[in-house]
Amino acid sequence: MNNNQSTQRPFSQRQLRVGELVKQNLGELFIRNEAKIPSINSKLITVTEVRMTPDLKTARVYVIPLGGIDTKETVRILTEFSHLVRRALSKRLDIKYLPKLTFVEDNSFEYAEKIEKIIKKNKENGKEKKKYN
Repeated sequence: MNNNQSTQRPFSQRQLRVGELVKQNLGELFIRNEAKIPSINSKLITVTEVRMTPDLKTARVYVIPLGGIDTKETVRILTEFSHLVRRALSKRLDIKYLPKLTFVEDNSFEYAEKIEKIIKKNKENGKEKKKYN
């Protein structure tokens, strides 16, 4: 086990529960455009994951716009208007501390796509080798 793994604790059940609650509510308020964020169509934003800090005071919100287009710009706008998103979220959630929202671009789909291409390429190379043997 390397150093990084030993210092990182697994998420508690509470962190996972609150994270899922925040994720569902953010998804719904984006679909209904309840945050009223200027210059962005929140209906096109998917919340893929929410990770809570152990004290539940900060939520790291992983987002991806439809088609993965302009992800950095979407994250920038969401960060700039996070107070609007937070206000809309406060009307939906009844929890002790409303978490501070940190928006992050979700690269997992991009990463999965790269791996898929590598696997496909390896399969094709394997078929060509069989032809010549």
